[in-house]
Amino acid sequence: MTSKPKILIIRLSSIGDIVLTTPVIRAISQQLNAEVHFLTKPSFFPVLFDNPYIDVLHSYEDRDALKNIEFEAVIDLHNNLKTYFIKRSLKGKHSSFSKLNIEKWLLTTFKINRLPKKHIVDRYLQAAAFLGVTDDGKGLDYFIPKDTQLQAPFSDLQSDKYLAVVIGGQHATKILPAQKVIEVLSKISSPFVLVGGPEDQQRAKQIITALGKGINGCGYLSLNQSALLVKNARLVISNDTGMMHIAAAFSKKIISVWGNTVPDFGMYPYLANEHSAIVENKDLWCRPCSKIGYSKCPLGHFKCMNQIDTNKIISLSE
Repeated sequence: MTSKPKILIIRLSSIGDIVLTTPVIRAISQQLNAEVHFLTKPSFFPVLFDNPYIDVLHSYEDRDALKNIEFEAVIDLHNNLKTYFIKRSLKGKHSSFSKLNIEKWLLTTFKINRLPKKHIVDRYLQAAAFLGVTDDGKGLDYFIPKDTQLQAPFSDLQSDKYLAVVIGGQHATKILPAQKVIEVLSKISSPFVLVGGPEDQQRAKQIITALGKGINGCGYLSLNQSALLVKNARLVISNDTGMMHIAAAFSKKIISVWGNTVPDFGMYPYLANEHSAIVENKDLWCRPCSKIGYSKCPLGHFKCMNQIDTNKIISLSE
């Protein structure tokens, strides 16, 4: 009996970026009948624990153990110095996706847009194309463990009746300010739940207190509990963050709000519900100022978010 070829996929972080690798994982598993290994940091294991297309999940801390495995190929979807040395230490064919750093630098520094009109998922798939895999057109995957449950008040929300509002983000310049969130939710009659991590808890309390309504899920739920809230929502309003990509995996209607980053980087919701929309302030000479984000606006005005048209978000939410 011939053993399955072993193929390693590397993506060390973060939530959204790992979710965006799932079409590659699925394609390699299904189209090549391969044994799929995935290397990431332990803190991101919950994103992939229940993915049926992954045979072995490896911790970055135990990366030296990979040298004992005969991989046919290594697909590096992170592509930095750390992953370069990991690849070099392993046997098998190697491939990396292009980060387009020069093109991103041109856009953030000189506002010259040489970026291809291609989603990062397509660039991930391109890195695996030498194996013969192709895009199956099925979009992103996210598998919530079957034992994931919600307690009251979250369990009291009626599916497809409430809004999931993702208020967090890895960098401050990607986060819609609390006052803007209040402006939006004060004009929307649907019940809503705020989704985010412990670092978003105070801002969530500020929003709930100002409105006198809503449910604060920030810091009280696990990643997969938050994903379940997003899955069952009527609509998801989100900053450019990992939960936005999880929402896309569930084909939700998404209103994504963009600050200092731009969809041109190729990280917009992938194959999202056809009624989804992007809201951004396109009239600023300083935007995008970074391919990732900052702890505060470099110019001090934060117009990319402070001047967001909240009426547009409200109208799209109906």
